[in-house]
Amino acid sequence: MNRNKAVLLIGPTGAGKTPLGDFCEQEGLWGTKCFHFDFGESLRRILKTGVAPSLLNEEDMGVIIHSLKSGVLLENENFHIAENILLSFMKDKAMNDRDVLLLNGLPRHVGQAEDVDEIVDVKKILFLDATPEVVSERIRQNSGGDRSERVDDSAEAVAKKLMLFHERTVPLLNHYRTKKVEVEKVNITVDTTPVKIHQTLIASSFSA
Repeated sequence: MNRNKAVLLIGPTGAGKTPLGDFCEQEGLWGTKCFHFDFGESLRRILKTGVAPSLLNEEDMGVIIHSLKSGVLLENENFHIAENILLSFMKDKAMNDRDVLLLNGLPRHVGQAEDVDEIVDVKKILFLDATPEVVSERIRQNSGGDRSERVDDSAEAVAKKLMLFHERTVPLLNHYRTKKVEVEKVNITVDTTPVKIHQTLIASSFSA
């Protein structure tokens, strides 16, 4: 199976992954089409509309609801949920071999990465590095413009997300470094915009 080339966005909540992903989809990357897969937003949309990929059952919906309400990550035994959502997204977008997939929120830990790597070919990691203070202020100011309808931005919820991010998601950097995947770090401030990050990204290398 030919795997689509992918760029993985890694960064704590509030760092601006979703606004950046949407901007990249609008503007493209490295002269080709880019499709932004926002896993968290996909889960929230499924919960809001009740419409899920056909292969997901009632038990799967319960797992999604629990994940969103508790903030826990989907573990390996539930990866089929993420897989079905991702494959449905790629099918709906009619992606071809030249298109770049921008992954946001999947994989979230090394166990998921091993499964994701069977579906897409991650060629680059973009690490949006933000301190807890910057995260808090960006969320307070809604710097990315994507937090107005979020109900999971309480101080307690953000602290839990940051803890999970450092414990479970940051190890992805080493996972991909061992696979010789380039990791590019961008230091995020309160005022960092998607435009600025996009300019940095398109000026960097990307292996086809």
